[in-house]
Amino acid sequence: MTDSEHDSKIEQVAKLITQDKISLDEQDQKKLQKYHDFVKTTFHIDGDSATELVNEAFLYLKLVNAKDVDPLQDGDKFGAGFS
Repeated sequence: MTDSEHDSKIEQVAKLITQDKISLDEQDQKKLQKYHDFVKTTFHIDGDSATELVNEAFLYLKLVNAKDVDPLQDGDKFGAGFS
């Protein structure tokens, strides 16, 4: 999968999260299961890769919605581990 394909998948999951108006800090696995199922059925991605894609979508939305945040300086606030 190319970077642009990967980014497109993240954006599709992020769009679904945004439409559902779910908290970007949601931890309830029952609520998050919807996004894992979406990734599995739409992109045919299972297991850890599906979980990673969903987590990246949440991280993407947090970074997009952050005001005056430099991801390279403040990425650790989002668990991104940028340095």
